[in-house]
Amino acid sequence: MTKQTILGLTACLLILALFSSCNYYKDDKLNPPDGFSCDTTGITFNGKILTILSENCLICHSDVAAIDNASGIYLVTYADVKSRAAAILGAVNHTGGYFPMPKGAPKLDPCLRLQFAIWIRNGMPEQ
Repeated sequence: MTKQTILGLTACLLILALFSSCNYYKDDKLNPPDGFSCDTTGITFNGKILTILSENCLICHSDVAAIDNASGIYLVTYADVKSRAAAILGAVNHTGGYFPMPKGAPKLDPCLRLQFAIWIRNGMPEQ
């Protein structure tokens, strides 16, 4: 098996384990507690995820910046993000085994992380 195949299978297993074995992240609940306000309806790449990335990630992970600042990891297009979704989720949740993102900053707002997780759970719709 190639390294890319192994990484792909590992990402798939991680997603399955995350969403089938438990309804919780380490800190966040997929079913938020009473009083937690977060719009998790109709999340799409173009409708919400791209905004999250633009405001929090693209300063380092855009075409030009990624060459110097982010080890060549581009998060500009739907295909870029979809192919790395599990790793992005691990990174923004500061999960062990992932480099915490944003680099040198605290975790993203819990609602943004929840929206990203639900987008993955819902099949990563583009539109």
